[in-house]
Amino acid sequence: MTDTQKPPPAKPAPAGAAQPPIAVTDDTLLDGRVKLRQPREGYRVAIDPVLLAAAVPAQPGEMVLDVGTGVGAALLCLAWRVPGARLVGLELQRVLGQLASRNIDANGFEDRASLVIGDLQRPPPRLAPTSFAHVMANPPYLEAGRADPAPHAGKAAATVEGEADLGAWVRFCLLMAKQHGTVTFIHRADRLDQLLALLSGRVGDIAILPFWPGADKPASRVIVQARRDSNAPLRLLPGMTLHRPDGGYTAQADSILRGGAPLVL
Repeated sequence: MTDTQKPPPAKPAPAGAAQPPIAVTDDTLLDGRVKLRQPREGYRVAIDPVLLAAAVPAQPGEMVLDVGTGVGAALLCLAWRVPGARLVGLELQRVLGQLASRNIDANGFEDRASLVIGDLQRPPPRLAPTSFAHVMANPPYLEAGRADPAPHAGKAAATVEGEADLGAWVRFCLLMAKQHGTVTFIHRADRLDQLLALLSGRVGDIAILPFWPGADKPASRVIVQARRDSNAPLRLLPGMTLHRPDGGYTAQADSILRGGAPLVL
């Protein structure tokens, strides 16, 4: 795939693979600018994919891959913020992928965004390596065997590593990024050391942005962005406080989470 090609269409479900209906809710992101239909039970979209999308330095005309897109939250936010960007979401869970495809249509992004159902450990052939200017991912935060899985299977798959561990996510994202392309992750702060170890020696210009839940509270999430084929040194950024003492969002957080502003690293 090249930058001049359209994103591949969503893979059709195989014959006889009808999915049981699930209860959904109709929600929005970016203060109503983005429509989002998601399961009523199980994993529910929070602010992490919105922050992730804000950090991707995509430009009009560039191709972006969202790995583990779920119902498409990060993909939709980035498509809204960068109207000329073209995006592909990869999702393992078919029921979530189908919702993501419908969300793409509901927001009017079908001419430049699409969804592929597939496994990053066995990449669909239409996702050619080194095809994307930017790759973003919100991997499962918890290591298998070190956390009690959520009672809902869909939420467990989204939050606890399965067959693909963090190393597999990093390898796939780097494989998909083109020369000098960026890879951007959002993850738990307490797994930053693992993420950096997996990136060490393979990328450069690594930027680390911590998110502080509030004053005097340790960072709970970090964004890590790196660039392929770069020798630039690592940058530890000042970080961003998400909440005021009264519990509301800080002005910077509000501009991103509600206003759709970019997060420049």
